[in-house]
Amino acid sequence: MAFDMMGMMGKVKELQDKMQQAQAQLQHLTATGEAGGGLVKATANGHRQLIKLDIDPSLLTPEDREMLPDLVVAAVNKALEAAGEQAKQELQRQTSGLMPNIPGLDLSNFGA
Repeated sequence: MAFDMMGMMGKVKELQDKMQQAQAQLQHLTATGEAGGGLVKATANGHRQLIKLDIDPSLLTPEDREMLPDLVVAAVNKALEAAGEQAKQELQRQTSGLMPNIPGLDLSNFGA
């Protein structure tokens, strides 16, 4: 039984096309992270880019000045983590059935 090189190349091209399509769609995925009971909300897209930051005006006081950066960091990290997970799931969904299950192949950083 001969190895079907042309068939394999076609699969690779199809996979590349699907990955490019999925990558383009990642900008439309959004995830929000909150901190401080929702007083700080950060929204990120599937490319793990921060696209929106909401800070409740009640935090904009001299008393909260030291706490505010910690809340912003926490909310942004939660949003980026959630967006990264959504992106990973979307890439897997878009490419399912195109690639054999290769142990050790990790697409989780593909959207980075």
